[in-house]
Amino acid sequence: MTRILQRFCDIVDLVAGFLLGVVTLLIVASTVARYFFAYAIPDAFDLSRYLIGACLMWGYASIGLRGGHIAVDALWEISGARARKVIDFIAWALLLFFTVLLTYQMFFRLRSAYLSNEATFDLRLPAWPFIALIWVGCAVSIVTITASVILNRKQIPLEEAAEEQGL
Repeated sequence: MTRILQRFCDIVDLVAGFLLGVVTLLIVASTVARYFFAYAIPDAFDLSRYLIGACLMWGYASIGLRGGHIAVDALWEISGARARKVIDFIAWALLLFFTVLLTYQMFFRLRSAYLSNEATFDLRLPAWPFIALIWVGCAVSIVTITASVILNRKQIPLEEAAEEQGL
């Protein structure tokens, strides 16, 4: 099971990295074109805005499983081992709850963009595929955070479990 989760997380990381690369290239190309050639790349702002949102949500999905986010908790530091487990479980459960709410709301944003034929400003590209990419990142976050809650409850860190299986 952990091998499947590790491969899934690798795919999520690959998607997030690819999106980040596309956003970086788009922003650099837009800046160079604007300042050196007095030419604006059509829809560069809209596309970069949607792609940055997708990068954030796919990156969020990646840290949801790996637990690589920054956490500062003074109460956790002074607590015993049992209290730390309870605090961790509550924190992960709240994160999962709010991620489900975010995904739920993003679905209605996606639906609204699709039904209203929302489009980008210059090229009139439909906005819903970009919003769908963001929504899928949210949905993947639910999967990764749920897996993290289950693994944390069993106290099996993903990296250690992957090492045990030779990955």
